[in-house]
Amino acid sequence: MDLFPFAASVLSSPEISSLSVEPCDGESLIITIFEIPKSEIPSFIEREHEFRFLVVVPETINGLFYTNPAVLCARYSDEEYFQNRCKGNQEIFFQRYGRYGIQKIWHDDILPCRVYLRHCVLAAENLGDLVYNNFVDHTFLADRKTTIRDYLATTGSGIMEEEPPGPLKFRYGG
Repeated sequence: MDLFPFAASVLSSPEISSLSVEPCDGESLIITIFEIPKSEIPSFIEREHEFRFLVVVPETINGLFYTNPAVLCARYSDEEYFQNRCKGNQEIFFQRYGRYGIQKIWHDDILPCRVYLRHCVLAAENLGDLVYNNFVDHTFLADRKTTIRDYLATTGSGIMEEEPPGPLKFRYGG
């Protein structure tokens, strides 16, 4: 599966700060697993409302399977999102997106939010070459063609040298 950015808000630039997965034949993905306390699950579901939650059994790099399943945030189509998460209700969609002028939540012409992409790249880099190379070579922009490595070498050059804004320095400092 590949990761793709997700459009969640109206911005002055086409940069969005989220990732999701979609099926992609012949691709594999290294993920990071983290626990969410049970008390925080409702908040997580609400915060990540636009995603389809898939239950998966991750495999370690050594080929062993985890004993506990995990949840993976995947992309819905706009219609699936409307039918499943908004229950086919225009008012629910309006309250979440329509009131901000958003008619479609999944776009193929957006770019990753610079500070968030930098944070993700640094996190992958901190986990070693295998994880870093998997992330930059198997994660694509919303166009589903441009890898993160290619983006950073061209249009996104300079992102890794940018410092996060003051309020985000602790969270996205690397």
